[in-house]
Amino acid sequence: MAEARTIDSADLTNAVPGAVTATLPNGDLVVAREKLIEFSTYLRDKAGYDYLSNVTGVDYLGYKGRTEADRFEVVYHVFSTKQGGGPVTMHVRAPASDPSVPSVISVWPGTDLQEREIWDLYGIRFPGHPNLRRILLWEGFDGHPMRKDWKEAYFEDDKKPFKSRHPDGHHTWAETRTPWAHNVAYASDFDPQEWLQPVTQFRAPVTSGAAGQNGHDADMKTERIVVNMGPQHPSTHGVFRMLVALEGETITALEPEMGYLHRNHEKIGERNTYIQNIPYTDRLDYISSMSNNFGYVLTVEKLLGAQFQPTEYANYLRILMVELTRVINHMWAIGFLLNDLGAFFTPALYAIRERELILDLFEAVSGSRMMCNYMRFGGVARDLPAGWLDECSKIINQRLDRKIDEMEYYLTHNEILVARCKGVGYLSPADAVALSTAGPVLRASGVPYDVRKADPYSIYDRFDFKVACFDGCDVYARYQVRIEEMRQSVLILKQVLQQMPKSGEIQAGKKQYSIRVPEGTAYGRVEGPKGELGFYVVSDGTGNPWRYRIRAPSYISLNALGPMCVGYKVADSVIVLGSIDIVLGETDR
Repeated sequence: MAEARTIDSADLTNAVPGAVTATLPNGDLVVAREKLIEFSTYLRDKAGYDYLSNVTGVDYLGYKGRTEADRFEVVYHVFSTKQGGGPVTMHVRAPASDPSVPSVISVWPGTDLQEREIWDLYGIRFPGHPNLRRILLWEGFDGHPMRKDWKEAYFEDDKKPFKSRHPDGHHTWAETRTPWAHNVAYASDFDPQEWLQPVTQFRAPVTSGAAGQNGHDADMKTERIVVNMGPQHPSTHGVFRMLVALEGETITALEPEMGYLHRNHEKIGERNTYIQNIPYTDRLDYISSMSNNFGYVLTVEKLLGAQFQPTEYANYLRILMVELTRVINHMWAIGFLLNDLGAFFTPALYAIRERELILDLFEAVSGSRMMCNYMRFGGVARDLPAGWLDECSKIINQRLDRKIDEMEYYLTHNEILVARCKGVGYLSPADAVALSTAGPVLRASGVPYDVRKADPYSIYDRFDFKVACFDGCDVYARYQVRIEEMRQSVLILKQVLQQMPKSGEIQAGKKQYSIRVPEGTAYGRVEGPKGELGFYVVSDGTGNPWRYRIRAPSYISLNALGPMCVGYKVADSVIVLGSIDIVLGETDR
């Protein structure tokens, strides 16, 4: 990758006359909504910002200095995959009387699912979006729950700690206050007897995959049918549904349907105190809780300033945990990809054995195998127990390389894996970028974009490692990327063991259960095992986030599921989904 770019916001201010109406103190741009498409096209085609990573809706009702005229805001974080570096951040504002912002799907198709999510949760319309319907909630849901004036039937308080519990301590159970049958609110004109589920309108993908025929007989006549795969289906890796249009066995269109595990994680996050959100991040990608913790605390530390910057010792502990996490994630992903291929559990058990050894280490240091709740603002929660580092060193230096070799020996040239995965689930480099895919999906399409290299954070600039990148653009290449990434993680882990101090302070700043974060906004991102995991935080200077947003790679990479499946067979859709490596806790939030 070329040297990371730094672009002066002044260079963009006059690029499109009338587009940029203000430059915020942190360099973010306020863009006029009527000029959004033109300015976005300039960023992509002229300035080289080809990768729309994150789109966030914000409701500023009641925020100091904001009025009904600029109540709603949509924030865009756009990066360059070729030059690296930080984002161009655009803020587009809309009044309460007309909460709408032009869709940028014609410029960045990867905004598809994100715009639908903002419509669903905020009620901000995106004229020009071809399929603007709810995605995490059902179509009969009343209201838009991320709005500040939306209250659930069992609402208790806007912010924690709830006054009914602290300091008074006179708590009444929600079930007592709002008994069953009164804990759901419906629109006044809603009639469950008359309501019908809207028909999904399939859209043409960005590009199609293999141009296949149904069987060997080109003259065979087939009827187009639409079938559901999931949400109760073992191949969908959880409660996830694929609406599949078929001509015989050939997929002609596919739409992902999610939200069955949706619990409005981000609304809960706005009611929590900042530190209360750390264990909630564990439950996003529950395979990779350490990495989730890491992304969130790095973001809040941007707002907290120098006082809460981690100590040298804590920085190394963090990298140690997140790179071990990358190994266990990819072990798990490869094991269950083989499950999807029909090798029922034998390869998975080989991978799970290595994962269990690393989870033993996590349990020893954090007290939990999966929901580790280990990171803290300014460091980590606990130091390493006696003997932990010796056991960790044995696994890193004596075991992991050998086990990755063993996995490659049995799988990489296996004729069934090669036949089923090579040439299946094609995603071109241009489409991988345009659809905002991340992580192994992006790098398996020949795009060498890894946040650890493109926009280094923490102490990653101290380590010598390569970006795992293959140009097969298919399921097999995604498998290859994960194998190589495990090798590079082991290389990083060995350097961590060599460089890290023997001991030190585990946390900077004063340890406290609640903190007040200075007013401002921050977007932080890490290269999680599944791709770019980002957090966008808006602080109003209190002890609770005004806005708490998660850029979930599992969710956004599903933009590519339909395009990767069109032209292939039903059985292929299972392994294409497996090659994305989604986790529904993160997808649905």
